[in-house]
Amino acid sequence: MIDLPSVLVILFTSIFYGSILFLIAAGLQIVFGVQKILNLACGSFYALGAYTGITFIQIFTDLGFPPIFLILELLIAGLFLIFLGPVIERGVLRAIYKSDEAFQLLATFALVLIFEDVIKFIWGIYPKTAKITSLVYGEFSIAGATLPVYYLLVILISLLIAALIALMIKATKFGKILRATSDDREMAEALGVKASNVYVMSFSLGTVLGTIGGSLLVPVTAARLGMGVEVLVLAFAVVVIGGLGSMTGAFVGSMIVGITRGLALLIYPELETFVIYAVVIAVLLVKPAGLFGRVKE
Repeated sequence: MIDLPSVLVILFTSIFYGSILFLIAAGLQIVFGVQKILNLACGSFYALGAYTGITFIQIFTDLGFPPIFLILELLIAGLFLIFLGPVIERGVLRAIYKSDEAFQLLATFALVLIFEDVIKFIWGIYPKTAKITSLVYGEFSIAGATLPVYYLLVILISLLIAALIALMIKATKFGKILRATSDDREMAEALGVKASNVYVMSFSLGTVLGTIGGSLLVPVTAARLGMGVEVLVLAFAVVVIGGLGSMTGAFVGSMIVGITRGLALLIYPELETFVIYAVVIAVLLVKPAGLFGRVKE
């Protein structure tokens, strides 16, 4: 029998997982919104963030840092991989902006395969787990349900990042340049904007959001081969539900996917994947552009 504490645990865990999904989907949305490329490699950034997070935990532990610094260590691990953004944008994407969408998808999927081999080369083929778990910050109770404080911290970090992204886009000079380049690159360049630099910065931001998402998950689950492809499917479900190019859609879509997945696991685990795609299909039937997407004229 399903009781209230069980429902609360599943709901809270689902929101935690949805917060991780939001970071990945937000990166995907930023890259598409500015550069008009569906970046399949976002799942690989997530996986690299997870493995790097485990490595950084080991490094900081060996240096004598107490477990309470776990969140800081994971954020540093995610930010450390920001160098991937400029390398990939200048080395790969810059050559394919004018190519057709099918070729762009193949190019970014090639990155997925490359990074999978990079992970095998650096970390091996076996799953890796962090020495410090999510229980390092203790637990709290609500209505009979016992929940890790770490989950709450990650949810708050995700909300803070969402607020900072919204503030950046709407209230900063860089945000205005980002929106101008997204709407009309040629006009933005005519006004003095160097679009190539904007592309590097937007892709780097999208990259680091994915790596932070991966690093924040490692105290909860093992880093393993194939995890990037698994989360990529969920991230695209989020984007389809929320609407391609919409940051609000990324947040709402991630919560819908996270909660739907959690409730399916509670009620009938065998239907976990089916239920998510059922929601995707339902949204497409009612609103093909997604809940917050704009219909092209």
